[in-house]
Amino acid sequence: MDVVYIRDLRIDTIIGIYDWEREVRQTVSLDVEMAADISKAAETDDIQYALNYKSVAKRIIAFVEGSEFQLVETMIEQIATIIREEFDVPWLRLRLSKPGALRQSKDVGLVIERGDMAMRPAGVGAI
Repeated sequence: MDVVYIRDLRIDTIIGIYDWEREVRQTVSLDVEMAADISKAAETDDIQYALNYKSVAKRIIAFVEGSEFQLVETMIEQIATIIREEFDVPWLRLRLSKPGALRQSKDVGLVIERGDMAMRPAGVGAI
């Protein structure tokens, strides 16, 4: 398996548990690594055989912009489900961060892996 990735996809959304967080849009940042077999796309030079990262990004952006979650845990799980089910991705790693959520930190967030670990591409490290 190969890895198709998207780094630092920044999206503004309503996210958080505090009253002020429910009134302002905050930026979340996503890093996505998705297992894919790119061999047929490479052989044919045809997008129909590729995992189209632009389509994945557009779907994630539309979902996150339209959401109003309290917890990043809920958001990241639902994003993982969308990617796996709608784009037939057997394994993925997602990193979701909230830049500026803590004054003393660049960002905070979560990293999850979902799917068949046997499909995890060899040599894939931490995001």
